[in-house]
Amino acid sequence: MRGLGQILVLTGAARADEVSAAINTVGDGAELPRHMLQAKQVTEAQIAEAVSIATGHRYVELADYAFDPEVIGLVPGNLCRRYRLIPLRLVRDQLTVGMLDPTDIIALDDIASITDLRVVPVVVAEDALMQTFERFLRSDDELTDLSEQIGGESSGGSELLFTEHLDDQDADAPIVRFVNLLITQAINDRASDIHIEPGEHRLTVRFRIDGVLHEMQRADRSIQDGVISRLKIMSSIDIAEKRVPQDGRISVLHEGRSVDLRVATLPTVWGEKIVMRILDNSSQLMSMTDLLFTDGNQERFTQAITRPHGMVLVTGPTGSGKSTTLYTALRAVANPRVNVITVEDPVEYRMHDVNQIQVNPKAGLTFATALRSILRADPDVVLVGEIRDRETAAISVEAALTGHLVLSTLHTNDAPSALTRLVEIGTEPFLVATALSAVVAQRLSRRLCQRCRVPLETDREMLVNVGMPERLIADATPYRAVGCTSCSNTGYRGRVALHEVMTVTDEIEQALVGRATGTELREIAVGQGMVPLREDGWTKVADGITTIEEILRVTV
Repeated sequence: MRGLGQILVLTGAARADEVSAAINTVGDGAELPRHMLQAKQVTEAQIAEAVSIATGHRYVELADYAFDPEVIGLVPGNLCRRYRLIPLRLVRDQLTVGMLDPTDIIALDDIASITDLRVVPVVVAEDALMQTFERFLRSDDELTDLSEQIGGESSGGSELLFTEHLDDQDADAPIVRFVNLLITQAINDRASDIHIEPGEHRLTVRFRIDGVLHEMQRADRSIQDGVISRLKIMSSIDIAEKRVPQDGRISVLHEGRSVDLRVATLPTVWGEKIVMRILDNSSQLMSMTDLLFTDGNQERFTQAITRPHGMVLVTGPTGSGKSTTLYTALRAVANPRVNVITVEDPVEYRMHDVNQIQVNPKAGLTFATALRSILRADPDVVLVGEIRDRETAAISVEAALTGHLVLSTLHTNDAPSALTRLVEIGTEPFLVATALSAVVAQRLSRRLCQRCRVPLETDREMLVNVGMPERLIADATPYRAVGCTSCSNTGYRGRVALHEVMTVTDEIEQALVGRATGTELREIAVGQGMVPLREDGWTKVADGITTIEEILRVTV
């Protein structure tokens, strides 16, 4: 244990006795406390090394390990995930297995029984193990086998077979396993949406990953009714109604964290299409730093949201990360001393210590009616999911003028257009100019995979031709996407936001009251220091975060 104490002292991460006590519980099946990573700045690798010293097992770094798919295939993927281990090497009758808990006797016995080999455990880091799962333990083959199995069962029967499976809570039912695997694979692939699309002969499954749709599965049409019925039951949707669109919600627990799925059905000529938006609650934990604002943009945005009153709008197309930015801003201003109330359609992320209202038009609870009630509930901060009509805009502006901080979204192409859009809706220009503090326009660009990116061979003339500003060219280090197993050979992993932050100054107020056009407002804003979306994108290209192609694609 002296070696463990030395590691912890050297890292300055936590008291040796605190982590030693945690390490000593590993053999009893307890997990290491995650607060040590968050509050004490301990990395997963440091904890793995500490476990290695405490238990006397070797530590193996998985980042650049040369995996053999045949060796990994010796242990079923579901057991690897259940016991959180990965086969690494086979020499004669000895199988080396990377584990988070090398003292888990039950796991070792099960693997030895299945493989009929002598199992030698080594210690691996949890984050590296999860990345390995994403690379090698995909569910595609199992999904294909299940779809064939379900199709075979249904070919000689009727839809009653599916109903029996759906009513049966047994997780081994093929339909249940198929749907569960589908959702698990989508979450592991970092998908934002799952599209289940019926066709004349095939049921197609597509995942939207980093803003781009990828076809993941094609199954026989015979399983369509069973899969759709299972999903409708899980999301509390009327299973008998197939003629009109319906909405629902599913909450699942995935690897210890809560993930919500917003489900929408849409009748098509070949059956009901289902789209599931994956709402990972871990997104709530983002900080302002995680949004990757440039220094100037972050200063403008922070000044706007820390004012006691006024309106801050986030604009952009659907799927541009507006909700994530708003929730992050809400987390930055929410505290026990302020009353925060939101009205949303739907409530995408559930937040502690925040009063969230779900609109219900059928019951007469619209944005406008909810806002009127909210203003009688003594709020300090109000979040309006979206300004869609004149009434909602008028009440939001009035709330900002009467001492409340109002956060909301609007669908416009750039920041200056938000002002003219509010005027077009029917709000008086002088009220808009007085109420608005700042407008943020944003887009999402795919982020380069940091493992496989390579420097782009370019010259100054080429960068000038694509539009990169002179001030960035001298220190720019552009990269290009390549592709590796870590990013599914796309060259990109994750997304980064491009921002355009406009502060509403006296000059902009006067121009708006004078019925200035969006172009005129934009010229004034740029003259006062607003950085356009594309120029903010060039900053991220120069820093090696994204590529020239991505900036040209998303900022047309």
